[in-house]
Amino acid sequence: MNLLLSNAQLLDPATGREGPGAVLVRDGRIADVAFGAAPGAPENCERIDCGGLTLSPGLIDLRAFVGEPGAEHRETLASASAAAAAGGVTTLVCMPDTNPVIDGPAIVDFVLRRARDTASVNVLPAAAITKGLAGREMTEFGLLAEAGAVAFTDGLKAVTNAQVMRRALTYARDFGALLMQHVEEPDLVAEGVMNEGEMASRLGLIGIPREAETIMLERDIRLVRLTGGRYHAAMISTADSVEIVRRAKEAGLPVTCGVSVNNLVLNEGDIGHYRTFCKLSPPLRREDDRQAVIAALNEGVIDVIVSDHNPQDVETKRLPFAEAADGALGIETLLGASLRLLHTGDVTLTTLLKALSANPAKLLGREAGRLTAGAPADLVLIDPDLPYVLDKRQLKSRSKNSPFDEARLQGAAVLTLVEGRIVHRSDLSAIAA
Repeated sequence: MNLLLSNAQLLDPATGREGPGAVLVRDGRIADVAFGAAPGAPENCERIDCGGLTLSPGLIDLRAFVGEPGAEHRETLASASAAAAAGGVTTLVCMPDTNPVIDGPAIVDFVLRRARDTASVNVLPAAAITKGLAGREMTEFGLLAEAGAVAFTDGLKAVTNAQVMRRALTYARDFGALLMQHVEEPDLVAEGVMNEGEMASRLGLIGIPREAETIMLERDIRLVRLTGGRYHAAMISTADSVEIVRRAKEAGLPVTCGVSVNNLVLNEGDIGHYRTFCKLSPPLRREDDRQAVIAALNEGVIDVIVSDHNPQDVETKRLPFAEAADGALGIETLLGASLRLLHTGDVTLTTLLKALSANPAKLLGREAGRLTAGAPADLVLIDPDLPYVLDKRQLKSRSKNSPFDEARLQGAAVLTLVEGRIVHRSDLSAIAA
């Protein structure tokens, strides 16, 4: 299908170029990008007037937990992709924390085939670093990569054995693979349920020290120096972690990092009166840590923003705070929550979209994330000023545990295309009501 998206404010985060123009889509790819004037279009071309809204490459989420296979009551590939499309996410990387674990080529193939049959967006599986996520025996990186795994991670678990991590990084170097580590030292986390400090003491909850993150991060970066493997810290959340990553990059090490949108726009005060929807891993930190990660995003020390989409059912969240499971929805609210930083003047839209689209595509070696001829027509039309109150009953995910439930947000995806197909078109009157 040929499609002309005209009267748009184009924004290419890969180059930073921005201005009015139009995009022509043909056979699932961008055929032409015209700044200032509409390109010539064939007679049988469908036309969409973008009304001056922002058109950019679709978002790429590097960290989404999907229940399928094994926990379809929490989320399926179909429901996760519907939520992604509604949030402007055109590609999601699903974590290996499933049942069975994504630690063999057959499971990778199952996820890819299931996604082709049921998902409306691109679904890319990340395979486990260790078999069964047990942290002891490495998986077969070469076979998993051949089957279609785009990265390697133990998901919610950190690889704590330094020798295993060293071998994994060595194999990652040899296979050109990307390792994504959850940087939390489990023995220091122990029974902790929120950030350690005055707030935890006031609430009578056991705290998690920031050193649980920095100690694991320091160790891993020293192993990167030893092996030369590509390393990505999935989410950092403290000012100290920012300095550790900055030093690693200045030393020329192949190190990148991400941040959860939750740690960018929320702090420990949002836990309020024991709001379990804000019980996350890593935990919400102090305001000075939040400001530090915002500054790091602007400087380019932090490369990507992730949703950390981890749906939980009622039985695991409607509990006393200390007993509730970690995790919250995020993929559908990723864009709207991120745009809070735009409206507070902390981050520009170009910086946000670079961390949400161009940089994740670069890490994965994908053609997406660019507004240029020949790139896949994975696009999102954004109304950055659209105000609404988030209603969990309207969320596409099967679970409803969002930390932004009933929050006032401003900005949403009004049109999402994957390979030139419209997978989401919002009713503007309904969302603004």
